[in-house]
Amino acid sequence: MRISRGTSLFLLAFGVWSWIIWITFAKNLWESDRAWAPDGSPTAYFVVHAVLTVVSFVLGTAIGVLGWRGVRTTSKVSS
Repeated sequence: MRISRGTSLFLLAFGVWSWIIWITFAKNLWESDRAWAPDGSPTAYFVVHAVLTVVSFVLGTAIGVLGWRGVRTTSKVSS
């Protein structure tokens, strides 16, 4: 299967954007008052959002890799 250069660039940009957004979210989550119980243990809020963050990192990475491979392939074909 081949994807166009434009689609590849979009996927690559989405992967990078996903990392930027979720790194910021993870920092904010870590510092949130709702993330930690008074005894210092993580709350359900923290656990759910940490899982969401990890899944988003994985998906963002996979999408970015697909975009990168597409960009590399289309640049080889163009030359």
